Amino acid sequence: MRGSKLKIRLLIGVAIVAFAFMKKCNQQEINPYTGKKQTITMTTDQEIAIGLQNTPQMTEQHGGLYPDERLQAYVDMVGNKLVNSSLAKKTPYKYEFHLLADDQTINAFALPGGQCFITYALLSKLKSEDQLAGVLGHEIGHVLGKHSAERIGETEFWKTVSTGASVGADMGDLIGGIGQNTLLKNGRGDELESDELGVQFMIDAGYNPEAMIGVMEILKTAAGPNRVPEFKSSHPDPENRIEKIRKAINKYKH
Repeated sequence: MRGSKLKIRLLIGVAIVAFAFMKKCNQQEINPYTGKKQTITMTTDQEIAIGLQNTPQMTEQHGGLYPDERLQAYVDMVGNKLVNSSLAKKTPYKYEFHLLADDQTINAFALPGGQCFITYALLSKLKSEDQLAGVLGHEIGHVLGKHSAERIGETEFWKTVSTGASVGADMGDLIGGIGQNTLLKNGRGDELESDELGVQFMIDAGYNPEAMIGVMEILKTAAGPNRVPEFKSSHPDPENRIEKIRKAINKYKH
């Protein structure tokens, strides 16, 4: 009887895992802007909605918006110039640029659907409009690359696989670990892809793409000598990013 129950559990587990893989195959699509095959489980409208829904919370976590309309207008001007001069204009996303009041955290990030953020701490470190274009171009690249949507789709897939493995043989932790490693690896790829897209957007808008290398130097300095080794991080090392950025500049600069 016990062997029969175990066999049933194994069959159920295998069925769940098989379902996860079949579902993933059906949800894969080619990103029309990058040509990359991705697992996407939501519509463009849902991406936009998720970004808008999470914008107030993300803003609050960083101390609200920076109270200087002149600086916000400057960020808007650079962001909109990048969008209107590039492939980003042809996408259905509604790009908005938010200058956050956080003066301690050197950071910039993007939510699905076009919501882009930069902290005052990072803006204050930038030495030129071209460097700001490098930061915002990179974040626009995350949106256009559908990186958040892909991450959500991959996470759903690995959760289903982990459930199937747990039912079948109590191996959920092992499979979950594989899923996490996959997500981290994709994260590095996303950063490098966004760097390359950012270079392309900068060139299209008339900015000097070499400025993005300066941004990497700022990030490297901010991380300090105790920064996390690349193999333990979801982000590639700034030195590796600089190398890829130089290759992208040579690729797109006419």
